[in-house]
Amino acid sequence: MKGSPSLLGGSCIIASVCVGAGMLGLPSAGAGAWTTWSVIAITLTMAIMTISGWMLLEAFKHYDLKVSFNTVTKDMLGSGVNNFNNLTVYFVGGILLYAYITSSGLILEGLLGINSKIASILFVLVFSTFVWHSTRAVDRISVVLIAFMIFTFVFGVSGMASNIDLGVLFDTANKQNSYAPYAMAMLPVALTSFGYHHSVSSMRAYYGEERRAKYAILGGTVIALTLYLLWMVSIYGNLPRNQFGPVIEQGGNVDVLLSALGSVIASDNVANAINSFSMAALLSSFIGVGLGVFDFIADLFRFDDTKQGRTKSWAVTFFPPLIMSLLFPFGFVIAIGYAGAAATVWACIVPAMLAYKSRARKDGHEGFMAPGGTVMLVAVIAFGVLTAIFHILSMLGMLPAFLG
Repeated sequence: MKGSPSLLGGSCIIASVCVGAGMLGLPSAGAGAWTTWSVIAITLTMAIMTISGWMLLEAFKHYDLKVSFNTVTKDMLGSGVNNFNNLTVYFVGGILLYAYITSSGLILEGLLGINSKIASILFVLVFSTFVWHSTRAVDRISVVLIAFMIFTFVFGVSGMASNIDLGVLFDTANKQNSYAPYAMAMLPVALTSFGYHHSVSSMRAYYGEERRAKYAILGGTVIALTLYLLWMVSIYGNLPRNQFGPVIEQGGNVDVLLSALGSVIASDNVANAINSFSMAALLSSFIGVGLGVFDFIADLFRFDDTKQGRTKSWAVTFFPPLIMSLLFPFGFVIAIGYAGAAATVWACIVPAMLAYKSRARKDGHEGFMAPGGTVMLVAVIAFGVLTAIFHILSMLGMLPAFLG
């Protein structure tokens, strides 16, 4: 008899979905806002995104354990909203996978000396097999990767933390105090950093109930937030704000960020630990996001849970982002920003709409319910709409842009 899945395993899956984008995108995205406002932005985002995930759980409680966004949104909100939602779910999952594939190729090129495109192909072929195999395989590898990330993170970050310069951390050499406006442009990347929502149905199916899935989601977002705060404080305490210029100029590409960090870290061992951590973060998010998109595709196209069906889901999940990565590689943070703007649809707006419709049913107030009542529904939608607006304004050059 199989044991009940652990909360730690589920929390690690949720955390692993989050940390790749956040760890590697947030330092560059938050360079303008710097330490205090970056901490405020990501903490607020974590709280909103945790509750919006619970809103999805609340809506899903009326349905079979195998359903995901496609079935529930179509039934509750109609085909029009569902088709648009499906498009944004696949776009965000695809562009995240695309960003991870591109960045892993660049990092592996530096580490192994092989062509970045060949490295990207090998990365996908080897590590997507965990997703093809099963959710439990993803659970096991996620726990291993999170453990490895914690080890390298503690070693690397403790090395950086011991050298934190408070003057650098709080940018005391800069006489201007206009950090807050830059936090607006940071929000789409912060939102993407907690964009685990395509994995909510996977968690519910994994545990067979909403209550344990709720705690796994909370555990995952708390782990992610803790890692983000430690990571960003350590980076901002070592790499001066005005030295982010070359990283931002290259679109926030991870290899450029690691190179910039290497120039200010005295110890080769610490630099190697940070590089290892970054690769593990990319890999864990690649597998976690891949699982969410895989399950979504299987539900959308009704691919069955056989080897042949799973191979079809695998191909639709991983081939398009791989091909796009080989043909059109561009900046990591730029890609994450687009993902964040689109993710507001299915990470904020649609979950709140689904919870509202769920509560309108006769049995809507039975069983699991997200906290906060109608006020929280409005707050989650407002946060999503504002985040999308901020991204559009940033693209149009209408928000302050930090260039280093």
